[in-house]
Amino acid sequence: MRNLLLSCSFLFTVLFFSCKENNKQQTNSEPVKNKTSEIQNNEKEDEKRTILFFGNSLTAGMGLESQEAFPALIKERIDSLGYDYKVVNAGLSGETTAAGKNRLDWVLTDNVAVFVLELGANDGLRGIPLSETRKNLQEMITMVNEKNPNTKIILAGMQLPPNMGEAYTSGFRDIFPDLAKKNDLELIPFLLEGVAGKPELNQEDGIHPTAKGYEIVAENVWDVLKDVIEKKPTS
Repeated sequence: MRNLLLSCSFLFTVLFFSCKENNKQQTNSEPVKNKTSEIQNNEKEDEKRTILFFGNSLTAGMGLESQEAFPALIKERIDSLGYDYKVVNAGLSGETTAAGKNRLDWVLTDNVAVFVLELGANDGLRGIPLSETRKNLQEMITMVNEKNPNTKIILAGMQLPPNMGEAYTSGFRDIFPDLAKKNDLELIPFLLEGVAGKPELNQEDGIHPTAKGYEIVAENVWDVLKDVIEKKPTS
């Protein structure tokens, strides 16, 4: 009888710890499944073709939340329409064309399908020689083409306030359509069309758009971008 009780006790102990170990393994398997799913989603996101917005504070969305800047608004539009693209905001406040040229290699990847170049405004406001601005923009265009000839480039046109002088402002304005024509690029005629010079659509500095202003800027960009990107069903 005593031996029978000992055997039953031993069997109960084995069953108890076996069940406990199984429960532990099931509990631990959930984070593994979740982690695997997260990794797969990240890999899927990385495989998407990229629309890269490369610019200064106008692209970065200075003074606002990142989701209010026009690249984020473009991403919302793309996602809602089922376009299979990833959007990257590579805007950096205060950047000139010279600084952008030096930074470009760091952000360019083989997966960039569309490259939106928005630089030059800070050159103009600082009175940098027009020939230098033109040269830097051309070199960036060449760098993108050399990295991946299949990348579609969109150039964002800019204009300056009249206080910079008629010769300089008109010469600056002409840089963008000239380069677009020379390199067979798509052109946003004026990024801030409908926003520039309107106090109610700009922040206190009179340069950077408000959230409402960026909604108009996003439309200016989308008017050109929509004909450049290709719609592919998401899987």
